[in-house]
Amino acid sequence: MIDSVSQCTTTTSATLTIITAKGLILLLSPTPFILIFLPFGNSLRIQPYCVLVHTVCLITTAMAADCGDFAEPWLIAHNGGLLTAEPIPTMRIISLNTNGIRAAARKGVFDWLPKQDADVVCIQETKAQAHQLEDEIFHPRGYHCYYVDAVKKGYSGVALYAKQEPDKVITRMGCDEFDDEGRYVEAWFGKLSVASLYVPSGSSGEHRQASKDRFLDYFMPYLQSLKRKRRDYIICGDWNIAHKEIDLKNWKANQKNSGFLPHERAWLDKLFDEVGFIDAFREVNQEPDQYTWWSNRGRARENNVGWRIDYQIVSPRLKGKARSASVYKDEWYSDHAPLIMDYDLD
Repeated sequence: MIDSVSQCTTTTSATLTIITAKGLILLLSPTPFILIFLPFGNSLRIQPYCVLVHTVCLITTAMAADCGDFAEPWLIAHNGGLLTAEPIPTMRIISLNTNGIRAAARKGVFDWLPKQDADVVCIQETKAQAHQLEDEIFHPRGYHCYYVDAVKKGYSGVALYAKQEPDKVITRMGCDEFDDEGRYVEAWFGKLSVASLYVPSGSSGEHRQASKDRFLDYFMPYLQSLKRKRRDYIICGDWNIAHKEIDLKNWKANQKNSGFLPHERAWLDKLFDEVGFIDAFREVNQEPDQYTWWSNRGRARENNVGWRIDYQIVSPRLKGKARSASVYKDEWYSDHAPLIMDYDLD
């Protein structure tokens, strides 16, 4: 089972492909390389003996020397000399519907978050007003934090945390009905925009489905207008629609339920197939049973009876930039799980 695949360029301009699998590293390159390492925490420990098969190096022996701490993520020996290999610039973005950020804090989400080294964190359903989030726990060290509240207390709300201070922050889309519900915040970084989005849920009744449909009617032209701008977009959040049958466990039983209605799925079809936006997760993971939300009823989470309704959707020019994607389920902070994605943004 392959754990990850990445590329880097050495100081001699050689392009390498690094594959990690079951704790080993395989190095693919145009020319033979003799030595590679396994990381142990923040230290790199050289593995001096490898089996060379054409252009593949496979580590076969245990650690032999401690090389201390290095800033470079890869250290490679070539023709007897050590070279540092610089990675392609990456950006890590985490999206999470907290279903109440104060409840998620009590469950430990802010203990987990700093360990993820995310560049941007997009949060939905904060269910809190700004004055209720003045505690330093809601302003993680090293991040610029932006909260957008709903007028209605204890309802909706989004947030965005960024390591780099944004050039600009947008908190309204231009539609009072949904702007007053705190559903969108966008941060600009050069020509890249990252947004946290919370699409209305229609599951509580016909009036809420009608609101969701109005939102979709408004948001499609909004997305089309973004496409025409000279910017790239990564729009993260709870879109409250499972796109295809693969995206929820019991699709047959849910065809008449909000979140999997034919017109909702057709809306995403149009966004992807006609407008040209991309479901970044499915670029790198086409496996079934990849869910991000589970009902609190029954044993849905235990049995992985879930829905994939949390997305990171990117504009057309970012096609192919997704590098990896994972759904974190080792600990639970909400009825949603964090969606973690890395992008190559060279």
